[in-house]
Amino acid sequence: MNDTNPLLGLHILLTLSTNSDTKLLDYTAFIEKVAVLLHQYGLEKVGDTHFIFDNASFTSAVCLKESHICIHTWPEIKSVTLDIYLCNYQKDNTQTVRDLASDFTAYFDATVVTQHEIFR
Repeated sequence: MNDTNPLLGLHILLTLSTNSDTKLLDYTAFIEKVAVLLHQYGLEKVGDTHFIFDNASFTSAVCLKESHICIHTWPEIKSVTLDIYLCNYQKDNTQTVRDLASDFTAYFDATVVTQHEIFR
């Protein structure tokens, strides 16, 4: 039985692999990319937080009016984990979530190790 509500939207969980050490260690460039993408897709940021580790890797949560984007970089294993969730309250954001996943994969010049789509 499928109890999902179409208003709740799509949640994508990604694990990426990349050789781009620079991007795994550059929180400022990442958050600038997020700002560009939010503008491009008409999404509204309501807050964010981050932490930069001793090795310059970072974790960040960007809270959106539509939900969130969370990331953790792992330069020691050349990986990125991303969590992208948008609700469909005001419009269908299903394709936007998929597009953001592709945009972040391209940004990190990465390959997808795992990608899970969860319809809420």
